[in-house]
Amino acid sequence: MRVVYPAEAISDLADIADWLVDHYPTVAQAVEQRIKRVVAHIARWPSSARRVVTHRDVRAVPLGRYPYTIFYRIKDDTIEILHIHHAAQQPWLPED
Repeated sequence: MRVVYPAEAISDLADIADWLVDHYPTVAQAVEQRIKRVVAHIARWPSSARRVVTHRDVRAVPLGRYPYTIFYRIKDDTIEILHIHHAAQQPWLPED
């Protein structure tokens, strides 16, 4: 499946990279690689992640050892990455 990143998701990636380079430069590349691997997994098995209870069309998959969750939506033959959320941030709710 094709994967697209709307402006908010691109901004999330840039913010994550900037913060990690400033605070944990030795981990930044590992987090980037983990995000890429998880997104590749989503593209292969889009229905494998849990659904968000309040928004049944949105799915969420954690990055495992890193405190981030990727939220995405399946639209026809496209995966739309909606947001990449850090666990320390306020809860994120997708717009309807």
